[in-house]
Amino acid sequence: MKQHKQQWNGGGERPVNLRQAELWRQQTAGQAWFDRPQDLAPPEGVPPQTEPPRGAVRNPWIENLPRRRARSRKGGVAVFSLCLAGMLTVTGVYWAVCGRPARPAGDLPGAPEGHYSALNSRAPFTSIPRTGGGETRLAVQTDHGETLTASEVFERVNPAVVTVLADQELGTAVGTGVIFSEEGYFLTNAHVIEDGLSCTVLMADGRRYDALLVGYDQAEDVAVLKIVGAEDLPVAEIGDSDSLSPGDPAYAIGNPLGIELRNTLTDGIISAVDRDVEVDGRTMTLIQTNAALNEGNSGGPLINQYGQVVGLNTIKMSARSGEVVVEGLGFAIPSRTVEYLTNQILQYGKTMPTALGITVTPRPDAAKDEGGILVYSVTPGSCSDEAGVCTGDIILAADGAPLYETDDLLAARWAHIPGDTMVLTILRGGEELEIAVVLDAA
Repeated sequence: MKQHKQQWNGGGERPVNLRQAELWRQQTAGQAWFDRPQDLAPPEGVPPQTEPPRGAVRNPWIENLPRRRARSRKGGVAVFSLCLAGMLTVTGVYWAVCGRPARPAGDLPGAPEGHYSALNSRAPFTSIPRTGGGETRLAVQTDHGETLTASEVFERVNPAVVTVLADQELGTAVGTGVIFSEEGYFLTNAHVIEDGLSCTVLMADGRRYDALLVGYDQAEDVAVLKIVGAEDLPVAEIGDSDSLSPGDPAYAIGNPLGIELRNTLTDGIISAVDRDVEVDGRTMTLIQTNAALNEGNSGGPLINQYGQVVGLNTIKMSARSGEVVVEGLGFAIPSRTVEYLTNQILQYGKTMPTALGITVTPRPDAAKDEGGILVYSVTPGSCSDEAGVCTGDIILAADGAPLYETDDLLAARWAHIPGDTMVLTILRGGEELEIAVVLDAA
């Protein structure tokens, strides 16, 4: 589970026993004072310090531990320069003898198994062998059965929850996944398989299988893989995240802190929907829940009261700094977003998002019953601008499907890839027009 680092997050790792930390502080008072918590008195002979040194961690769990004083910056720079020069020399000799390494095959549709992909021409994200998506597609169910108890939810969903083990050069990353098709396709977070060389899954009943990678979207943190050689696999039903409201019951199943506690059930409520959260410099629109999530829950299901998977757990906020304690803030990728990304990955081996280049808003209250959405602005040079869409237009339909909410237009756009043509039915000055827009790549 990613730790979502806000300004109060001091990188809170596993807590240390307070009594032990206090003993260490007393035994090495002079050193510990270098990065002391502000609520501790200074040792005798040490002058008061109103601000912590530059780069000091502000997490009391960490700050109670003694640390060495900073070394001379000049010495550090010199050592770094020598090491860098040595590395460049060795690399140059290696390339001269063996040649430069080959670039990986890109994230292309139909990429053969055994190849890894590059993302934006960067170093390979994962080297897990590849497979295709075939004809399988993920479908969100808009209807549901009766309300279930917590034990009934667990009994229904847990068999389809798998422990994901991504083997890396320096160890094994542990995450969670959920099977959504009888062919063995399952979902997890992209960050679970990061740097993976191979992948295996452990079923709830103890069976173990190899898994191949279909594709991933690193920015949206979704990955699709396929279990190899398994039969009679249980499948989880995917519910509609658009039907969620704050206060609805919520459940999570996953592997907090590793295999020892695998297939743990936690419960809570839906705390918020459509929550914009900044993660690693990008904004994700997520479901917020107070169901307990911890490292190892990544990629596991967020489940509604009907036993349907409505989200993919991805991050949490967890930190302690001064008087601020953060608890019960978990976030999941909505199932509607997962459906869109997964089906593109299954079809193309990667996601191919589109852009219209317009900002839309609901019509004024007096005209809402008539349907349609208002074009608030048009991005200059975008595909909509070039096609002739104007600010103030009312979009009545997209590809013939009537629009009543802004999400209706988003759903229509998600059915396309860059280069496709979307036909917009527009009301302008009392006259209906049809405008064909060739969609941009997002």
